[in-house]
Amino acid sequence: MEISCALVCEILLAILLPPLGVCLRNGCCTVEFLICLVLTILGYVPGIIYALYAILCVEREPRVDHYDTLA
Repeated sequence: MEISCALVCEILLAILLPPLGVCLRNGCCTVEFLICLVLTILGYVPGIIYALYAILCVEREPRVDHYDTLA
């Protein structure tokens, strides 16, 4: 796994504000963000644990642009 500056910043944000770190990694309207938000509201430590899991272990789906099929 390649460690980049962006990944380190996401991990630091996940420790300080767990939903923000997940939002930067996966987007704001994803299941991972909503789960992290609920866990952070219920308890700060579960939010941090899930945020680190979501950043380090959950693979992002590649973005597919469907605009070329419309042309």
